[in-house]
Amino acid sequence: MGDLKMTPLNAEHRALGAKMVDFGGWDMPVQYTSIIDEHVTVRTRAGLFDVSHMGEIWVEGPQALDLVQFVSSNDASKLALHQIQYSGLLTPEGCFVDDMLVHKDADDRFLLVVNASNTDKDYAWILSQAAGFDAEVANKSPETAQIAIQGPKSLEILQPLVVGLDLAPIKYYWYGYGTVLGERCLIARTGYTGEDGFEVYLSPANAPALWRALLEAGRPLGLVPTGLGARDTLRLEACMALYGNDIDDTTTVLDADLGWILKLGKPGSFNGRAILEKQKAEGTSRKLVAFELTDRGIPRHGHECYAGGQKVGVVTSGTHAPFLKKPLGMAYLPVAFSQVGSAFDVDIRGRRVPAVVVPKPHYKRAR
Repeated sequence: MGDLKMTPLNAEHRALGAKMVDFGGWDMPVQYTSIIDEHVTVRTRAGLFDVSHMGEIWVEGPQALDLVQFVSSNDASKLALHQIQYSGLLTPEGCFVDDMLVHKDADDRFLLVVNASNTDKDYAWILSQAAGFDAEVANKSPETAQIAIQGPKSLEILQPLVVGLDLAPIKYYWYGYGTVLGERCLIARTGYTGEDGFEVYLSPANAPALWRALLEAGRPLGLVPTGLGARDTLRLEACMALYGNDIDDTTTVLDADLGWILKLGKPGSFNGRAILEKQKAEGTSRKLVAFELTDRGIPRHGHECYAGGQKVGVVTSGTHAPFLKKPLGMAYLPVAFSQVGSAFDVDIRGRRVPAVVVPKPHYKRAR
């Protein structure tokens, strides 16, 4: 495996016969049985994910909020205690260093959860921006494991293992602290699948015991271990952006059609503000859209998009959706082609396959 990093659950995955792959420098399970079966099980029952590779960066001190506000697109001052928001970690050009979840743990303490392959880069970036702020920045990723349980049966499976915290009243994008197998854990009602579910943050030493306990408790309700393959198809059905595919350091928040996480009215300066204000006033030249193919084929990342014989964009994410059972994806297209119903073609190995822009998200769970 060379220099691949391993989560505390690596031996558990191998014991379950998972197919392991190099994922951003981590030895991770891509699937246990099949991506399609695991995907459908998450939509209909529940899936268990190892997301211990994700990064956890804590910002603490008298000016912790000011620093978070300066580096991010959303308005963290609006967060209540134990509330979470999706936000962009921005460059001075208004593009993405990364996307992240901001958790308000106290008035002077915030947890930023970032993407695994970006953790070191993000930590270094935030540190470089922290000069002049009375705040400490700490990368607690090596001290933190994270297990996600996702799907309509998640609450029923997880609750019996949690002491001191009633999970049912916790709203989407809120969290609390409860005792799990003797350890006080942060338990957030978040996920990257479009389903209801929870993410449990705990010590690496206790992660294997919780993994096994959840699998045992969930077996009668259909819970299965789920790999990164299904995690990707699930998030794509829900039109959740993937850093490196749909967003990166060349795409602005507005290009990515994520204006809802851009709060230009928040007080003070922040990275990219002037550029994003100008882009907001003048309009973007391109937009990240959802689309479906109207003929046979499977769109993939990097496939080119054409209209009137001219190249107009590129597919950022694509698949044959396991639950919706149709070929779909996301792509950057000129604003003129970004309206729902706009037709274009996707070049799949030299064959131009017709496609149409559709509303986001492709999939939205019933609440």
